[in-house]
Amino acid sequence: MKKSYRIVELFSGIGSQASALENIGLNIEVAATCEWDMQAFIAYDCIHNGKNISKEVKGLKKEELIDKLKDYSLSYDGKCVASLKSISSLDVEVLRRIYSSLINTNNLVDISRVNGKQIPDNIDVMTYSFPCQDLSNVGAFHGYTKGIDKGSGSRSSLLWEVGRILQEMKKSKKQMPRYLVMENVPSLLSNRHRTNFETWKKDLQKLGYISKHFELNAKDFGIPQNRPRLLMMSVYVGKNKNLKNRIENYFNSTSPKSIIEDYKNSTFYKDIKVKDLLRTNYSVKKYYLEALDCNPNDTVSRRKIWNENPKIIDESGRLTGLGFVRTITTKQDRNPNSGNLYFDSKIKGKSKWRYLTPRECLLFMGFKDKDYEALIKNNIKSRNSTIFPRDKIIRLAGNSIPVKLLEGFFYQIYKIEKITK
Repeated sequence: MKKSYRIVELFSGIGSQASALENIGLNIEVAATCEWDMQAFIAYDCIHNGKNISKEVKGLKKEELIDKLKDYSLSYDGKCVASLKSISSLDVEVLRRIYSSLINTNNLVDISRVNGKQIPDNIDVMTYSFPCQDLSNVGAFHGYTKGIDKGSGSRSSLLWEVGRILQEMKKSKKQMPRYLVMENVPSLLSNRHRTNFETWKKDLQKLGYISKHFELNAKDFGIPQNRPRLLMMSVYVGKNKNLKNRIENYFNSTSPKSIIEDYKNSTFYKDIKVKDLLRTNYSVKKYYLEALDCNPNDTVSRRKIWNENPKIIDESGRLTGLGFVRTITTKQDRNPNSGNLYFDSKIKGKSKWRYLTPRECLLFMGFKDKDYEALIKNNIKSRNSTIFPRDKIIRLAGNSIPVKLLEGFFYQIYKIEKITK
């Protein structure tokens, strides 16, 4: 095994990929990330670097910070570019945090403006979990139906920007990433999207990659969340026919079952139960306050949420025995959601239940208490809000990837490395 793995995370979010690689014992160096959602890349910085703002950035005045940020395509919600006027209205401390996080995470920001020549040299792993809104059933319900069609302008069609970047790397004779890892929703294999997906795999083959995709579920990797996902591993073989045959033989002998079994037999697997991730010891003040913040008003619509969704803890105060929660989505105060807990705050006008807290949402995604604490520690106040209000942390968790699922998938690298040698 290599001493250190240089990685590039495209659509990096809050860094599930980096966490997973570290958790299976690989020493990694994040050569670059690419994320335009400001809250996501600030959260990435807080979780993975925990760095204070440098003296150089602290010394910058507001006008200087705005001048440095004006050429970036930054977003508040991951959907559209924020105007310079709105960014200029932010408090100077927030602007410092934004600029500092861009530097600390080696952030290329807008994938549509990245040229392959900008990708650092000697990359071992490049990940690309491109947006799923135009592929998922939830996205279709909200009118996102353009899929990944080239030129459609959909967020999911940003997949083709990854191909463009790889082609530019090859044309400029840069060394190609040794591994590519894709993550998205299984509906990518549906009749609507299958042709595009097969075209993508052929494009990778022309670039010298051998690929295989697998349908996997987070709940099979020790994390109690039902989250089916499609993952694909691509290994660069170039024109090496011998290596090509060996990798093809490996993929032909690999199945979802073997990936799960290999990971379960490793020292990195841990069977985590639902009760392990709930923070219901309300004698701890912070847990009580977090629960209270997710305790909705007693209204007809909120009663419906309680009655029509799984009860993780029922009216008797007992764990119901659910083996896992529903998929952690970007919102919990809605119907449907991931599941609810009986919680009587004894406050007039409040429901006698709560939904999952932001901390718990992150825990069910495979992050740790310390990761949530890192966000709260760096939760700079700006006017009447903060960088990480409750619902934004839930959104960041819902947009992320289960770390344990990625651990199990990345664990293949140990076997492939032996083959490539």
